[in-house]
Amino acid sequence: MNTKIIISGVLGGLCFFLLGWLMYGVLFKDMMSSMGGSATGVMRAESEMVWWALILGNLGFGFAFAYVLGSWSGVTTFIGGAKAAAMVGFLFELGYDLTYFATSNLMNLKGLCMDLVITIIMCAIAGGVIGWWLGRSN
Repeated sequence: MNTKIIISGVLGGLCFFLLGWLMYGVLFKDMMSSMGGSATGVMRAESEMVWWALILGNLGFGFAFAYVLGSWSGVTTFIGGAKAAAMVGFLFELGYDLTYFATSNLMNLKGLCMDLVITIIMCAIAGGVIGWWLGRSN
């Protein structure tokens, strides 16, 4: 991995962390809670969050998207990064959400659809930032 991909991975991870807090923790918190399945006690209270794992998880997403966009697709613009990351994010989240919907009681179908929309938005913004960083010296 080169320096551009490392820095864009950190920026992407920061975007995922902040957007996740904004989307899931503030804007759609109550809505997503109401769309849960019959499983109870699944979500941790904010005071019980395992912050190191949440931070590393978001950095993992940032680095994964930075690697794919920078090494495989050659994205060098905000728009290019946003489009590519929105599509990749949609496909991965679709697979993930449908599998969980089929095998667990974590969310209902409306929650699945809302989660897909939120993920597409988050991936598009983070992917745009990654694409911008990758192309900023070109």
